[in-house]
Amino acid sequence: MRRFFKILFILVLVLVVLIAAGGFLTVRASFPTTDGELTVPGLQSPVDIYRDENGVPHIYATNSRDLFFAQGYVQAQDRFWQMDFERHVGRGRLAEIFGESQIETDQFLRTLGWEHVAEQEWAAASPEGALALASFADGVNAYLSDHQGASLSLEYAVLKLSNRSYVPAPWTPVDSLVWAKVMAWDLRSNMDLEIYRAEVSKLIGDRVDDLYPPYPEDRPVIVPDFGVSAASTAAPELPDEAQDLLARTADTIDLIDRLTGPVGSDIGSNNWVISGSLTSTGKPILANDPHLGIQMPSVWYETGLHCTTVSDTCPYEVAGFSLLGAPGVVIGHNANIAWGVTNLAADVQDLYVEKINPDDQNQYEVNGEWVDADSRIETIDVAGGEPVQMNVRVTRHGPIISGVYGRLEDFDEKTDIPLPEPYAIALRWTALEPSRILESVVAIDRAANWDEFRDALRLWDVPSQNFIYADVDGHIGYQSPGRIPIRANGDGRMPVPGWTDTYEWTGFIPFDQLPSSFDPPEGFIVTANNAVTRPGVGPFLARDWAYGTRAQRIVDMIREAGTSISPDDVRAMQFDAASIHADVLIPRLVGLASGVPQVRQAQAILESWAGDDGEYRFDVDSQGAALFGAVWKNLLILVYNDDLPKDLRPSGRDSSLEAIRRILDDPTNIWWDDQTTSAVETRDDILEGALLAAWNELNDTLGDPASWQWGDLHTATFVNQTFGKSGIAPIEMLFNRGPFKVPGGTDMVNATSWLVEKGYEVVALPSMRMVIDFSDFDASTAIHTTGQSGHAYSPHYDDMIQRWATGETAPLYWDRDTVVAASKEHLKLLPGTAG
Repeated sequence: MRRFFKILFILVLVLVVLIAAGGFLTVRASFPTTDGELTVPGLQSPVDIYRDENGVPHIYATNSRDLFFAQGYVQAQDRFWQMDFERHVGRGRLAEIFGESQIETDQFLRTLGWEHVAEQEWAAASPEGALALASFADGVNAYLSDHQGASLSLEYAVLKLSNRSYVPAPWTPVDSLVWAKVMAWDLRSNMDLEIYRAEVSKLIGDRVDDLYPPYPEDRPVIVPDFGVSAASTAAPELPDEAQDLLARTADTIDLIDRLTGPVGSDIGSNNWVISGSLTSTGKPILANDPHLGIQMPSVWYETGLHCTTVSDTCPYEVAGFSLLGAPGVVIGHNANIAWGVTNLAADVQDLYVEKINPDDQNQYEVNGEWVDADSRIETIDVAGGEPVQMNVRVTRHGPIISGVYGRLEDFDEKTDIPLPEPYAIALRWTALEPSRILESVVAIDRAANWDEFRDALRLWDVPSQNFIYADVDGHIGYQSPGRIPIRANGDGRMPVPGWTDTYEWTGFIPFDQLPSSFDPPEGFIVTANNAVTRPGVGPFLARDWAYGTRAQRIVDMIREAGTSISPDDVRAMQFDAASIHADVLIPRLVGLASGVPQVRQAQAILESWAGDDGEYRFDVDSQGAALFGAVWKNLLILVYNDDLPKDLRPSGRDSSLEAIRRILDDPTNIWWDDQTTSAVETRDDILEGALLAAWNELNDTLGDPASWQWGDLHTATFVNQTFGKSGIAPIEMLFNRGPFKVPGGTDMVNATSWLVEKGYEVVALPSMRMVIDFSDFDASTAIHTTGQSGHAYSPHYDDMIQRWATGETAPLYWDRDTVVAASKEHLKLLPGTAG
């Protein structure tokens, strides 16, 4: 998109000058009407919308159709540009807005074919699902009917300045469904690790398993007791030609990750639920904070959906967080139950290496015979350019994703098929098959008890999640839903041959065989992307989990709190920045015998870091945290840079934490030796080197050690999904916010994650925090990262950021009297014809 943005530079600079001079007319023209009365064609009855001090709407309607209609209307009021951009991602139509710079991205998105899958889902929707989706779309379109161009948002004004003639199309149910696919992409399981393992194993053999060790036995699992499953076998070696394709495929995947954010163990979440037997209120408390890539505006839209009279014809009364561009509430509570989610990280993706017929690129081998791949021609419309056609090939496993995005000269002009290659990479993934996730959402919203909740989760296909549950009767529970494959062989850790049936999926795990728990004797359930069961216990879900540091810390805090845990205690737990990893590493660092003065000074800082409770906290003003963060970064550089090329080095996620933990007691492990020197380095040599390198780095960047603070290194900048990534300061000034100093880090409950290769800046974070108090729903709280509005310079564009960064929260209102009393604006939508 950069080429497009450079064209805009001068025009946007003029706009910036106008805004700086106080000329907010262009900006304010897009601010929606949120108070008074509006006549909206398409409504059956009046609808009341109350907005609180944060701009969060609570919608009251007499029937389900009007309820979802109004939900679509208010989302369009606040976030239509974001909705419009996201549906273009899901459909693979970014070039229609941004021109030729997005052709390669669209090629890969079209290859995945989410648009086609979503069309199948819409055609098969149940009556309840169809009503919600269609009504939501009607509400969006009612708003679009008299808002276009600059009256929609500032982004459209910028597009107009560039002479782009783009006009958004009406919203359809398929637009809602495709974005659910993009969310599944964000939460995908191990495709990236399959590629990584295959590439790294070619360099260092079995040592690749050291980088992703098994789940530690001393860390908690979600459901300790479950049935036994059979072990699975490893994948075979692949031909060198096939191995070479994997790096190309990784580059392709990176195109999409630039739009949707990082993937890995940082993209996960915490949730936990505590029985009333352990709380100060005598009622359950449920907490959730999903971790996603940092972005602006927030991925979440907070809302309340209320039927004025709850009945069979209008069964909804629910509050919480919606997926932008989709009906219903995906995380929250209704009058009877509450629920939260974290990423299960089930392995629902496999890469298959297909043998391609060199004489016919549309054929691939199956059990010794050439068979025809399904194929379709995709036409990519390009703003300011000519349409581009591409051929998508689909094997029995899924689309061929290797080489689909390459330069146009890589294609045969006559057939538009990639030039001959002996192998190709195909992706099998449950998100490329029709699912019912949005139907599950509205079914959860209606559920009144554990059985109805589980029935709703039977519809939840992908992405697989860890659902926690509590209800007004005091019960708590856990359920892992999803369409999770059963493999004939292999455990999904590496790409496998596609030309035989050896590694086929033989079915999916039945829902009733998936791990579940109801009123466990411990009185609490904790999930933090850690292992669901012990290895070899229960059906095979995945091999790669987060390594349990966050889960362990949450479990420890609950147990230490005893039997009177308050909602305020739970909110404090969500913001906890103590590091279990520091507990492990600091004794080794401070115990070194070093004659280097700088190292001894660094050791003194680390030795005095812990608070009275003995915990190492990554607070923004912590000197010890700043030093330890730098030590950790430099330690990974010293351990791995000599063994692996730049793009394959560990990034410092919790897999790296566990990998280092496992070799700390082995001072001569091969990983400690620097392969670039003639000497043989030991653990203590590398630890001393990391301390010295960190000391020198912080001296150069932060100056006097007395002034070192974690917050000076660890900051969060909220970058607008589209115009905030231009690289042009005037544009970014309009749409981006930050940097903000934030506490926390990668292995902490307050998971403000950072990556070694990107420095200390936050790449993923708790995208919202929610605590449901069953003793008084009106005492429940929630906050997300930026604000309700997507309109730059709206008061609600960024009014949550500072509060989120400092651990504050806001009321999640419930009772209508409370909602009305707290409201700052009241909009009444009236049925009728536009006047």
